Amino acid sequence: MIMKEFQGKKISALGMGTMRLPILEGDESNIDQAAVEEMVAYAMEQGVNYYDTAWGYHNGNSELAIGKALSKYPRESFYLASKFPGYDLSNMPKVKEIFAKQLEKCQVDYFDFYLIHNVCEMNIDEYLNEEKYGILAYLLEQKKNGRIKHLGFSLHGSPAVTKRFLEAYGEYMEFGQVQLNYVDWTFQDAQKQVELLRSYHIPVWVMEPVRGGKLAKLAPADEEKLKALRPEETIPAWAFRFIQSIPDVVVTLSGMSNFTQLKENIATFAEDKPLNETEMKTLLAIADGMLSGTLPCTACRYCTSHCPQGLDIPMLLDLYNEHSFTGGGFIAPMALMAVPEEKHPAACIGCGSCEQVCPQQLKIAEAMAKFADQLKG
Repeated sequence: MIMKEFQGKKISALGMGTMRLPILEGDESNIDQAAVEEMVAYAMEQGVNYYDTAWGYHNGNSELAIGKALSKYPRESFYLASKFPGYDLSNMPKVKEIFAKQLEKCQVDYFDFYLIHNVCEMNIDEYLNEEKYGILAYLLEQKKNGRIKHLGFSLHGSPAVTKRFLEAYGEYMEFGQVQLNYVDWTFQDAQKQVELLRSYHIPVWVMEPVRGGKLAKLAPADEEKLKALRPEETIPAWAFRFIQSIPDVVVTLSGMSNFTQLKENIATFAEDKPLNETEMKTLLAIADGMLSGTLPCTACRYCTSHCPQGLDIPMLLDLYNEHSFTGGGFIAPMALMAVPEEKHPAACIGCGSCEQVCPQQLKIAEAMAKFADQLKG
C-alpha cells in the first residue's frame, strides 16, 4: 500500500469510502454488516488505514456500520473521517447535536478528520453565516478539545463558491475534498479546484475517482487505446493512475461496494504508477470523446442579454450537461435550490432569441425543455 505523509502521519493513499457499502435485498438502508466487516478486515490487513463516512450515507446507517466494523481494532490503528451534513439546510442550527450523535454512532471519542460537507451554491451563505449558526466556531472548539484532529471541507460547487469559502475560512482548513477524475478534470472544473486549494497550500483528498463506476468500463475502442499503452493495466486502474499523476493528492477515496472491487483497488495502490505525457493525452482525449454529447457552451453570454426571462443560460447549460452525462444525480437539483424558481429551465418560453445570437449555434430552447423534463422525473 502506498503511504502518504500528512502532518507527521502516514496515511494510506487509498481510503475506503462508505457511501456504497454492500446491501441486502436492494435496500440502501439495510447494510450487509458481515460483508462490511470482511472488507474492513482485508483492508486493514493490506494497509488501508483511512475510512470515510458521513451522516447521510445509506440513509444514516453508514456511520453505524463502519463504527461497528472498526470497533474491533485499536483506535490508533485507523483514521476515521465524517462530515457535517450541510447538504440539508435544516441541519444548519444542529451542529452540536449532530456532531455528538456522530461520535456515538461511530463508537469513537474523536474524529481524525472532520469535514464541512458539500460546500456549494445552495449552502455557501449559510455556512458563512457565523453569527447565525456558528458552525466553524463550534468545530474549531471541538478541534481545540481534541474531538477533531484535522478539519477540512468537501465541495460540489463551482470554483467561484470554493473561492468564497476559502477567502473566509481557508486559514482554518487543513485539507479539501474534491470530485476529481479524468472526466471532471475539465467537465466539473476540477483542475481549477485543485489550483485554488494549491494557492492556499491545502492538500487534496479525492472523491469519485471512478465517477460512481462510470469509468470502470469504457467503449471497446477506447479500452483498446489504453490496453495498447499499458497491456497489464485494468480499465478502473487508469482512473486511479490519473489521480496518482496529481502531486497535490494525499488520499483517494473509493466507495467500494463489494470485496472484489476492494481487492482490485488495493492491488492497484500497491505501487505508484503516474501517467506519462502520452498516456495523459490519450486519457484526456478519451474523456473529451465521452463528453461529445454535451453542449459546448463557451459562456460568452451573448444569449443572456437576449433572454426575455433573464435566465442564466450558461449556468443552466452547465447543469444540463452534468445531469445528462451522469444520467441524473443530485448535483444539478442541489445547485438549482439556490436559484429562484422563475429562473429555472422550466421558465424558458422557447422563443429562440438566445439561439439567434449563439456563436456555437446551440439548440438552447430544446435543451431547456429537455432539462425541465429530466428534473420532473
